[in-house]
Amino acid sequence: MDEHFASLHIGKTLPVVSKQAITRSTLALFAGASNDDNPLHIDIDFARAAGLDDVIAHGMLIMAYLGQVLTVWVPQTAIRSYEVKFAAMTGVGDQITCQGKVIDTYRLHGENLARVVMHATDQHGETKISGQAVVAFGPEN
Repeated sequence: MDEHFASLHIGKTLPVVSKQAITRSTLALFAGASNDDNPLHIDIDFARAAGLDDVIAHGMLIMAYLGQVLTVWVPQTAIRSYEVKFAAMTGVGDQITCQGKVIDTYRLHGENLARVVMHATDQHGETKISGQAVVAFGPEN
């Protein structure tokens, strides 16, 4: 068994990823990069007409932030699955912190695998998204 995999244990915490406050510039740049120019993310008048106080961040931006918990821990090629549930809207000024921990280790089809749970919260502790992933450990990575 791979030595790195053997050192994994249930409850092991993953590196924390903390992001600066969401800005309108961040949302505009992400809209361009992702080709998601939904006005809820960039047009305050549209957002207000929809009943919001301000624009909201793209869910996929927060999902990408959460995914960095994995990519600062293992190579991207080691990720076998990644899924999330969106829990709350993220607004301008929110500071996102992403965390995760190992909840299981197992071997399947010749690979050493770890299942992790993760969540992204704002500065008030409100969960914005939660997720889980399976990552591989071993010489194949």
